[in-house]
Parts: sequence; structure tokens; C-alpha cells
Amino acid sequence: MIRVKLSAMMFVQYFVWGAWSVTMGTYLATTLKFDGTQIGLAYGTTAVAAMISPFFVGMIADRFFSTERVLAVLHLAGAALLWLASTQTSFGSFYPLLLAYALCYMPTLALTNALSFHHMKDPAREFPSVRVLGTIGWIAAGLVVGRLGVEAVVIPMRIAAGSSVVMGLYALMLPHTPPKAAGSPVTVRAVLGLDALALLKDRSFAVFVVGSFLLCIPLQFYYSFTNLFLNEIGMAEPASTMTLGQMSEIGFMLVMPWLLVRLGVKRLMLVGMAAWTVRYALFGYGNAGSLVWMLYAGILLHGVCYDFFFVTGQIFVDQQADVRIRAAAQGLIAFVTHGLGMFIGALASGRVVQAYASTGADGVARHAWPGIWAVPAAGAAVVFVLFALAFKPKSGRA
Repeated sequence: MIRVKLSAMMFVQYFVWGAWSVTMGTYLATTLKFDGTQIGLAYGTTAVAAMISPFFVGMIADRFFSTERVLAVLHLAGAALLWLASTQTSFGSFYPLLLAYALCYMPTLALTNALSFHHMKDPAREFPSVRVLGTIGWIAAGLVVGRLGVEAVVIPMRIAAGSSVVMGLYALMLPHTPPKAAGSPVTVRAVLGLDALALLKDRSFAVFVVGSFLLCIPLQFYYSFTNLFLNEIGMAEPASTMTLGQMSEIGFMLVMPWLLVRLGVKRLMLVGMAAWTVRYALFGYGNAGSLVWMLYAGILLHGVCYDFFFVTGQIFVDQQADVRIRAAAQGLIAFVTHGLGMFIGALASGRVVQAYASTGADGVARHAWPGIWAVPAAGAAVVFVLFALAFKPKSGRA
């Protein structure tokens, strides 16, 4: 029974995110007429929240309140903020509300994981089958939004707000999960994973951290602007089509253990890095006509792009870090990649997209997408070369 509850929790948790995040760029550009820089800043809100949320989780949620109640409060408050954001038409009023919403939502990612771990006897064996429902929830959100044909309007944000209310109320029915760090001292050093900085003395780990940070900058082009790109070139149901990426993510996750043994960490991560360059090249040359297969191929590469880079990287960190600082090391990498790297990527992608924009007679911006996609393709290629030359993990541990 608990497993079913946890699976349903993961489904709704990621349904909320998938409902608004994928198509927001299309809505902001088409309906609200925001420029590329503003859209980049909007997508950067989750990165800002990813940098701040460890403080909230480590200093408040883990010490004073039961996890399920914190989840309920954050999702209900987030629902109100996201709905209010959906009523705004100027960037000056939209951005702070979206940032406030992101600050409510991002901590819930760690909290749902922590709640699941608390109620599992063998998390290593049980968690993947529960977590996969989150990916399925994201897919379901994309299919709903795509089939409704509402990508350029405000409805996806309101679907997400309604789903967040459901999640907030459902959280109150989850099994009781007391704060795990109640009564224990907590420091900024522990929250930010600064104890893991000692690992940077190892050259291979330092190269891994720098490479991961740099790659996250071109990565953000995909997350922020792919849906707008597919809508502009006339592809049918882009939100639904983009769920093929999450489907491939599930498939490649199943073969990862087999590939990791045969290729090792470095080769598998390099395959993931190369896949980002290939993906952007496919987007640059593809179209919604005879070359539509390139677009499908670029989307289906998501499993390779995400699993082979991010998941393999998490495994590498787990292997390199002593058990006493393992959690700190994972926290440090998350801060550097999903926080700092993605934020800089959001700013950079917005500026590049704006540089290739021109306004049509209808007042809607159009973009020279081949030029846009060439920038992250080149960026990912440079990181690939540098990483291939500099990253030399100890063969025995990696």
C-alpha cells in the first residue's frame, strides 16, 4: 500500500513540472511577446531555486517539520503563486511570481525522494521502480498539453496549478515522516556540501566538476527553447512529441548498467556529451517536412544525453567519495550543475535566441534557428574535446 502511495506521489510531483515547464517558452514568446532574454531569465528561476533550496531542506524541513506537511504547504502555496503568475502579462510582474513559485517547488524534489527513502527497507532496489512513475507523470503531462493544443496559451500553467493543489492535498495522506535531523546541529558547510571540496584535490574529480558545469550551459538551450522551436517550424503537437525524450530516458536507463561495465565512466560520459552536439546539429538541419526524422532523432537522443551524462556522473561521484561525505558530494555537484550551470545557461541561451530574432508583421518574433542551434552544438563539442583530453579517472575506481 505504501509503495502505491509513493508511486502516485511521484507521478503527480512530476506531472506538475511537466505541465508548465515544457511549453512556457512558447506561451511567453507567442502570447505575452516576451523576448529571448526574458524567456531565458524565466527558465533560470528553477536554477536559482535549485541553488537556494538546499538551505531550506537542510536547515528547516529536515529539522523542524514532518516531510509530508512541508510538501503540502509548499505545493498549496506554489499552486496559488503559479495561478497568480498565469494572470500576469508584463515581465516585471510575471518574473517575481514565477521565481517565488520555483522557490516553493524545487525543494519538493528532494523532499519526495527523502520521504520515499524513509519508507523503504531497501532503497537501492525499491526506489527506481517508484521514481520511474515521476518520468511517466512528466510524459502524461506532455501528452495532455499536446493533445489539447494549448501550448501557446496560459492553460498549461493553470493545469499545473490545479495539479499542485491535488498534490498538496494528497501529501497530507502520505505516511508520517518525522524530520530526520531534529535536534541535530546544522551548518552552511554541511548544507552546501562544502565537506566534499576536499575531493577537488583529485585532478580527475576537479576536471569532472568543471566539465559538468560547462556542459550545463549549452544544455539549457534544449530545456528552454525546444518547444518554441518546434512550434515555430510547424511541427504537430510538439509537447506530445517531446515526451519521446522521456520514453527513451526510461529505455536507456535499463541498459546503462550493462554499458557502464563495458565502456566505463569516461567513455559513457563522452558518449552523452557527444550526443548533445549531435542533437543540436540535427535540430539545426532538420525541418517539419522531409527532414522531420532529424527532429525525432534529436528528441529521442534525450535518453543518451541525460542518462549517460547526468546519471553516470552521479555514479562516478558515488564511487569517488568516501561514505561519510557522499551526500555532500552529490549536493555539491547538484549545486554546480542544476544550479549554477543551468542558470548561466538560461542567461546565455536567452541572449543568443534574442540575437537571432526578428519581429514579423503580426508582432510575433521569428528566429533563425539553424544559427541558434549552432551555438550550443559548438559549445558542447568544445567541452567534449576538453573533457576527453583532461578527464583521466583512476581505472580501478571508475
